[in-house]
Amino acid sequence: VQLQASGGGLVQAGDSLRLSCAASGRTFSRYAMAWFRQPPGKEREFVAVINWDSTETYYSDSVKGRFTISRDNNKNTVYLQMNTLKPEDTAVYYCAFPRTEMTFTNRRNEYDLWGQGTLVTVSS
Repeated sequence: VQLQASGGGLVQAGDSLRLSCAASGRTFSRYAMAWFRQPPGKEREFVAVINWDSTETYYSDSVKGRFTISRDNNKNTVYLQMNTLKPEDTAVYYCAFPRTEMTFTNRRNEYDLWGQGTLVTVSS
């Protein structure tokens, strides 16, 4: 099982980025998928989750209205569109598989497979 995240980079405040995460090894279309992030010196935190058929999404308060999670089950890929980026969005961003097919949650310990992370740096 593998998750490959990409799309990070250095941007200025107010810019946009789109992260991608390609998944393999599990039946992608049966699982919710989530994004987490880990700011420098801080713990990993929840960002967004999308259910298996894209009918439900949930966001942390800090990104709600600015970030959009989406997925393409034909490509086994989940995306995170990040708009109006702020310096406090600087972090390593991780995609994650939950432990079971029925899981739709923001709780970190319910996710057991993680991508390698992609760094997003937002300058002021």
